[in-house]
Amino acid sequence: MSSSIPIKNPDVILIGSGVMSANLGALLKRLDPSLKIQLYEVTEELAQESSHGWNNAGTGHAGICELSYTPFRETNGSVNVSKAVEIFAQFEQSRQFWSYAVESGMADQPKDFINPVPHISFVHGDEQVDFLKARHAGMAAHHFFSSMEYSTDRKTIADWAPLLVEGRGEIPIAATKMDGGTDVNFGSISRKLLGWLGQQDGCALATGHRVIDLKRALSGWNLTIRDTATGEVRRNHAKFVFVGAGGGSLPLLQKSGIAESKGLGGFPIGGQWLVCDNPEIVARHQAKVYGQALDAAPTMAVPHLDTRILDGKKTLLFGPFAAWTTKFLHKKGSWTDLPGSVKPDNLATLLKIGIGNLDLVKYLVQQGTQSMADRMEVLHVFYPDAKAEDWKLIDAGIRVQAIKKTDGEAGIVHYGTEVLTNPERTLSALLGASPGASVSVNIILEVIKNCFPKLVADPDAQARLKEMIPTWNVDIKDPANADFFHKVHQKNSKTLGLA
Repeated sequence: MSSSIPIKNPDVILIGSGVMSANLGALLKRLDPSLKIQLYEVTEELAQESSHGWNNAGTGHAGICELSYTPFRETNGSVNVSKAVEIFAQFEQSRQFWSYAVESGMADQPKDFINPVPHISFVHGDEQVDFLKARHAGMAAHHFFSSMEYSTDRKTIADWAPLLVEGRGEIPIAATKMDGGTDVNFGSISRKLLGWLGQQDGCALATGHRVIDLKRALSGWNLTIRDTATGEVRRNHAKFVFVGAGGGSLPLLQKSGIAESKGLGGFPIGGQWLVCDNPEIVARHQAKVYGQALDAAPTMAVPHLDTRILDGKKTLLFGPFAAWTTKFLHKKGSWTDLPGSVKPDNLATLLKIGIGNLDLVKYLVQQGTQSMADRMEVLHVFYPDAKAEDWKLIDAGIRVQAIKKTDGEAGIVHYGTEVLTNPERTLSALLGASPGASVSVNIILEVIKNCFPKLVADPDAQARLKEMIPTWNVDIKDPANADFFHKVHQKNSKTLGLA
């Protein structure tokens, strides 16, 4: 769906049409309406890779139920909840900008992209029950999570999520619940924001176009782009380039030649979900339920049983199950992506990572060779009465984790979200995975502050930014600002149809 005539020599080129590019393009155009912006996307439709509704869990990551954000206990037995507080504050900025988008006409029908779904943490066994109790004490003490409930009572937990309790043995269980959680279709909000952007003067979207080269120019960057339908090769130039191409970001970073790309490697991890469309079962579960991490599983593979609302239809999703792959993109990737990314400057790093993470490699191979019975066994940890005939296996997206030289020396792989920017501040690239989509507005604000400092310093732009994200320069984590946070949060909840 290429929209309008491509912009020649724009101020900004966005590579990839996921939620990061969508938020960056929309925010920049609102802050400075004179900016000329061109977007290139290799697929024929927008937001079809990692941001697509079925290629991620759709969790509005707010630190509410994700135990991986609060993994450690202090020596006194308390749980450090600072990371959960930080994630919540970052997701709040996304909610605020999307609320502004609805109010200002940039995006319609908020139920297309965000819906209220309670977030539940669920554990079993004495040790984990004790951990969750301590976690709840730390969480509920903060004004973000003051409404969080905790229970070990089976009837109460069954009222929250009956599938968790039915058919379960006498092992101790516990759960926390907050009704302020959300289910997000990141593909939908991306398409809405980009649809608005493509209609603005000086902006254009080109789908079915692959950026095949990226070279430094005297001022900015020269790009080579191939039309995938005709094979025609075109060239363009921009003062600033944002590479938000998911798994496709690493090859473009390597082509750019910036110092930050040297020694950088990529580790692709595929994903699969079990999906249930049985209306009787779907109707009985209304929550996103996150559990304990599986042995050797990466952080983003913590299992969860989720209500999903996509294209107006409610379904259940369970997973994710990891899968070994050498592709960097789900729809437009190639099995040669991983071997093609191995360069002399990153070979040693990749070898160190491989040797230091044999358990992870073994885990991925094991996951990829699982039978349906094996996957159902994992599902039974959450839903003991689940029957295989009610579930089907579907492929999800691919995440390419950035591997740096420091990772190779430490023998570890990081699973967060990271933005690399060259010293000239003319190129930024997004790498990593969860919770990137949820906190995308916070990430993009950092890109704008770093790469467009004059724009952020402009009083008019600051006033626009305050209008779009009322808490952008306020530390809402501070209890002193709790009342202001609640006021803004409640307003945005009404606008987005969450209250």
